[in-house]
Amino acid sequence: MSNYKINTKCVQGGYTPGNGEPRQIPIVQSTTFKYATSEDMGKLFDLEASGYFYSRLQNPTCDMVAAKIAELEGGSAAMLTGSGQAANFFALFNICEAGSHIVSSSSIYGGTFNLLGVTMAKMGIEVTFVAPDASEEELNAAFRDNTRAMFGETIANPALTVLDIEKFAKVAHAHGVPLIVDNTFPTPVNCRPIEWGADIVTHSTTKYMDGHGAAVGGAIVDSGNFDWMAHADKYPGLCTPDESYHGITYAEKFGQKAAFITKATSQLMRDLGCVQSPQSAFILNLGLESLHVRMPRHVENGLAVAKFLEQQEQVVSVNYPGLESSPYYEIAKKYMPNGGCGVVSFELAGGRAAAESFMKHLKLAAIETHVADARTCCLNPATSTHRQMSEEQLAAAGIPAGMIRMSLGLEDKEDLIADIKQALATI
Repeated sequence: MSNYKINTKCVQGGYTPGNGEPRQIPIVQSTTFKYATSEDMGKLFDLEASGYFYSRLQNPTCDMVAAKIAELEGGSAAMLTGSGQAANFFALFNICEAGSHIVSSSSIYGGTFNLLGVTMAKMGIEVTFVAPDASEEELNAAFRDNTRAMFGETIANPALTVLDIEKFAKVAHAHGVPLIVDNTFPTPVNCRPIEWGADIVTHSTTKYMDGHGAAVGGAIVDSGNFDWMAHADKYPGLCTPDESYHGITYAEKFGQKAAFITKATSQLMRDLGCVQSPQSAFILNLGLESLHVRMPRHVENGLAVAKFLEQQEQVVSVNYPGLESSPYYEIAKKYMPNGGCGVVSFELAGGRAAAESFMKHLKLAAIETHVADARTCCLNPATSTHRQMSEEQLAAAGIPAGMIRMSLGLEDKEDLIADIKQALATI
């Protein structure tokens, strides 16, 4: 469907039924698949034939939904994972190993910060965090001989900083490594990082793509643009024989367009699991079919609430890249001319105590460890999603103690503003 607009791809991408076949993507709720001979199955295990043999690696329902997401992002191949965290981990671990180094924006989701800074460090993979607004010189200085990837979020959760994708891509490519961008908040409806130089795109599909808080999931999309063989010394996992698959060299056998996802599926998913269930993939696809309709409403509500909050005396500051007062306004217009997302973060005078009082008195917005839903929700990141970070790390990530992250849903914006106004009055 490459010739169709993104709205049409949201509805019909990834699956075209044949004569007499189901109109909706079918749920293939099976762990295993039957074959006539052991030779037929053996070809699958040797990666000599395409097909399915065990749903821990691949499942037809998941692959059809992944194909839709690849079309939406303009990538060459994609895969689904059990969560957004799994997607980020697989995307990085697919090209990193003990002794590798990653350069990452410091302004990222707290769980991802912990994944890179703590969990992957235990695996012998180091990370250097850089400011999202760092100059090219500062970014270049963070690289080492063993750097294997650069990472950032299009719109950071919850600081709402906007990544200068072109700048980060330019620096990454100058050092011969790919740029991996988490595009969860804008979704491909509002931003397509591959068009700006990103090589790999990840998503927590739990968020706007699902849009209804129904199914946890993640996705990885490969642009197919990064030449792994040109940097074969950096990526032996892709460019030298994999003895666990009879000496297959992924970059040679599957080429630049498919090597990355094939390795992540056949090797990492085989060994680590983290698969998305076909039922969750089916639910995700239902969300994708209306993504292009929902995102403009989320943006409309987010901007209206952000403008209201800017005028309130109880509010110290508001982070929303769609505001003209935002330091990211111009760069947001460049990468996301139709708006970014419906998430607003703001700091209340009075710190955590004020945040607790405000959230307790909300009537429409629910306190949830969630974001990017049809229903409005909020939380205080310093005491929840970013609780494991030190005060110094919180400051580096742009997360003060009194910050509220509010995800504006699809309700009427006037009702949302009225609810926020009465809650602010209780502080």
